[in-house]
Amino acid sequence: MNIIPADNFTRPLGRNEVIGLLFRLTIFGAVTYFTIKWMVDAIDPTRKQKVEAQKQAEKLMKQIGVKNVKLSEYEMSIAAHLVDPLSMQITWGDIAGLDDVITELKDTVILPIQKRHLFHGSRLLQPPKGVLLYGPPGCGKTLIAKATAREAGFRFINLQPSTLTDKWYGESQKLAAAVFSLAIKLQPSIIFIDEIDSFLRSRSSSDHEATAMMKAQFMSLWDGLDTDHHCQVIIMGATNRPQDLDSAILRRMPTRFHINQPNLRQRQAILKLILANENVDTTVDLSEVAKDTDGFSGSDLREMCRDAALLCVRDFVHNNHTENSEDEDYIRPIQQQDLQKAIGKMKKSKTAGSQPMLLMHAALD
Repeated sequence: MNIIPADNFTRPLGRNEVIGLLFRLTIFGAVTYFTIKWMVDAIDPTRKQKVEAQKQAEKLMKQIGVKNVKLSEYEMSIAAHLVDPLSMQITWGDIAGLDDVITELKDTVILPIQKRHLFHGSRLLQPPKGVLLYGPPGCGKTLIAKATAREAGFRFINLQPSTLTDKWYGESQKLAAAVFSLAIKLQPSIIFIDEIDSFLRSRSSSDHEATAMMKAQFMSLWDGLDTDHHCQVIIMGATNRPQDLDSAILRRMPTRFHINQPNLRQRQAILKLILANENVDTTVDLSEVAKDTDGFSGSDLREMCRDAALLCVRDFVHNNHTENSEDEDYIRPIQQQDLQKAIGKMKKSKTAGSQPMLLMHAALD
């Protein structure tokens, strides 16, 4: 039996032995690091998305000019949904037929923030903490929210319900808290929730526990904004189903604007705005077109005008296939008959879309 002398345990290591030991430690450390990284990635499959969201958030923060503001990991996830107001192409001039709503928004929401010194001593004249835009789809609710942020210069957080959902228990509540803490750090800011009814609909006993806790957390933090009367954070929601919203949410949104289907005068103003930069024949009578488009929303009118413009393009393509004359090498202006054809097409489309709903209601009756 060979016995190792005790001196071998105390003697200093040689140069080659030290290099070999360091090499083995380096290999062991690298293997350990990549093993742990693989395990973390396997446990949290969304880690890569979170890293990308952090990079996007840092880019957006620089773009909107936010400096020396430290954000937590959760706030970074929310900051990835920031929108630079100056990058928005929507202004008040791009919205027609809603002058009354725009005027009231300017007076009740924007003015108290832009002229804070005038309302500093009054709690009643502070901007509302919640604004609800409701009405039929396609009537300009989202456009108004974007134009408000652009014209007022607010930081705009486009919050989506999927942003607050997480597979881990308790993470959704932390993300909900990050929404408000981020908005306060970036104030004045708007938290915009499109289709808010899908996120904050009426609560019931059948709700999932995590969903119920997230809603409760969101509403609790929302009420916390009222404790600071100088907080410049506004939550703005848009929906075409206000009846589905929880009553507690409606209480927190005292300022409400009904964006209804445009009337005759509004339709004429919308048509004039849509066709302002288009090649339109001088004989086109927009008042007649407005009379024939009763029940059309703003988006319907835009699509109708697009169909009319496409008819001109089709004629141009057809003429180029049949004739090679240089005199015909241009797209003719939009004429009254083009708009009438487009109106007929849109009416058929709207009728076809409403038939399944009528059949469903007939079956239920």
